[in-house]
Parts: sequence; C-alpha cells; structure tokens
Amino acid sequence: MTDWLGMAAHPKIPRPELKERVLARALAPRRRPWRLAAAAGLVLLAGAGAYGWYRTLTTLRLERDRLARAVLSLQDTLALVRSPDAKVVWVPVTTGGRVGGVTIFADTTRHRWLVRCDGLAPNEPDQAYQIWFITDRGMKSAALMPMDHEQPMVMALDMPKGGGRVMGAAMTIEPRVGSQQPKGRVVFHMNL
Repeated sequence: MTDWLGMAAHPKIPRPELKERVLARALAPRRRPWRLAAAAGLVLLAGAGAYGWYRTLTTLRLERDRLARAVLSLQDTLALVRSPDAKVVWVPVTTGGRVGGVTIFADTTRHRWLVRCDGLAPNEPDQAYQIWFITDRGMKSAALMPMDHEQPMVMALDMPKGGGRVMGAAMTIEPRVGSQQPKGRVVFHMNL
C-alpha cells in the first residue's frame, strides 16, 4: 500500500551488530559531564571569593573612615586642651540627687570651648540639658544635650560670632527641642 506509485525503496533489515550497538548505547548508563560540573563549581567558588573580598574591603573602608573621623576629633580636642590660651573651669553640679561636674576648656584664641559633663542624671524623655553662653548682649544657646544614659558627654562648641563678648556659661533643663531663652531650672550659672 505504501508503494502505490512503485517508487518506494524496499525495506531492509539492519545488520545484527548495528542493532546491538544502538541498543547498547541507548541502555548504557549516561556519563555525567564532570568537567562542566567542575567548571561550574570553580565559577561559584570564585564568585563567593570575590563577594567575600568585596565585603571585607567595604567593611575595612568604613572602619578606616570612622577611625579617621575619630582621630580628627581627638586632634581637635587635644589642640584645644593644649592651647596656651585655654582656660579650664570646673563647675560642681547636682541633678536628680546626683553630684557631678561640668568641665569647660575655653580657648579664646580659637574661639572654641570643649565641655565635658560627668555625673549628670539622665533627662526625662521630654527634657534636655541646654548650655548657654553668657555674653554682654544676653544669653546665647551653645548646645542642646539630651542625656538618655549615664555616660559622660563631651562636646566641642564654637563661640558665637557677632553675639558679643562671652563672659560666662550656664546650663538649664529645657524641653527636648530646646529654648530660645533659658526658662527651665538652672543647673549652674557662672562668669568666667
């Protein structure tokens, strides 16, 4: 029926060795592509190594930058403390039933202060300590110090420009956002 035009080739039976070879190849266990798996493993290992190297470099750069900022801050503090024009004043204070102190390094040449507060009681959640410059034109806010823990606090402050001659310092307890003028309880008030 398939040869209705008489042009089809006559079917041939394959040689027995060909049949055996085809069946043996089809039934043989497949070889795994171990070279491809090894290459993929090497690529994954190299990628993981590169990622680890990148993370290490990023962490080291961040740590280097943090340390550089700390060194600059310490150099600034040391220059202020070692200045021959620096005046050191220690003020005993009592807050929340605790006795502490505020140390002021005032450098009149560089117009900077370094203020260290020790032993101050932590503020209430809605309050903060506020340091004031006492000038010949009135009180000028120097810094707002919300203290949420019992650790000492150190701040470098620039003296006010054009606000008059600084004659002293004061500290009050103000609302957490600060005040334009001192209104809260006075912790200390002293002329330098």
